[in-house]
Amino acid sequence: MTVPTDEPPSGRDRLRELLDAVLDEDSTRLADMADRAHSSPFHFSRRLSRDTGESPVALRRRVLLERAAWQIGQGSSVTDAAFAAGYESVEGFIRAFTRAFGHPPGATTAGSGRWLPAPNGVHFHPPIHLWVEGNPRSRPAMDLTALQIHHDVDDTALLIRLAAELPEEDYRKVWSPGRTVLTWDGPEESIAATLEHLVRSKEVWLASIEGSDFPARGFDDPASLMSRHEEAGARWIAAVDDMGRRDAWGDRLIDALCDPPESFLLGGVVAHVLTYAAHRRQAVRHMLRSSGVEVGHGDPLEWLQNRNERRGDTP
Repeated sequence: MTVPTDEPPSGRDRLRELLDAVLDEDSTRLADMADRAHSSPFHFSRRLSRDTGESPVALRRRVLLERAAWQIGQGSSVTDAAFAAGYESVEGFIRAFTRAFGHPPGATTAGSGRWLPAPNGVHFHPPIHLWVEGNPRSRPAMDLTALQIHHDVDDTALLIRLAAELPEEDYRKVWSPGRTVLTWDGPEESIAATLEHLVRSKEVWLASIEGSDFPARGFDDPASLMSRHEEAGARWIAAVDDMGRRDAWGDRLIDALCDPPESFLLGGVVAHVLTYAAHRRQAVRHMLRSSGVEVGHGDPLEWLQNRNERRGDTP
């Protein structure tokens, strides 16, 4: 990796040299970094920590995790990304990735955010460069919004898969007569109706956020719902990540799809979707159990612990 610079070829950018030493593919240890920078490990670590607010080892680990997230989003396997980032085991990489990003590597999409908290604004920039934020902002070590968004999308997919195993009669059976979550959505008395509203909620809000036409209602059989969910889920993750990256939670959306048009804070939209998605997922669980289907609690703690094995991210 190299750091783009506007310095003339004859000039010497010492910070760039130090960063290049940290991120060289062969600089796996502090001693390796210092040797490349023609410095002692003590003075090398002291200078870089002073200039960047981050130790050489921590900076390298963070930037390589950012690169791994980008690689996975581009289609790389978790195993390949783990070893490219210098981890000796895939399990260790998955634990480090999940702690850093708030979701396991298997939940990474092409639109997912790939920048971690940095006191210096230095980040990985594809394909092989760094990006330095002009005004870096401190971000939490675990992004709780990202965790909830990924959990909601993944848990919804699980419920649709379980519903697909039901007989059609049970899938469309009225288990909760008269149950209505939001009056403008209408009744949600069956597994089919509740799952459809769960998916459609994201489709409608995405149309408002993206400024597109009101979406036509798709089919509600499990196969169609899964296809709709995969498409809307990926866009929803990307949209919320963009809000977080721009700190746009207080931006106001003028929703022309409402009649008359209304305005909403983006943070409020995300909270709205998460609130009713959680309610609907638990309602589907109750109806699945009534149909004789074994289904877990939908607990984010269990999801973080079990999702890697379920998705085959461990070797």
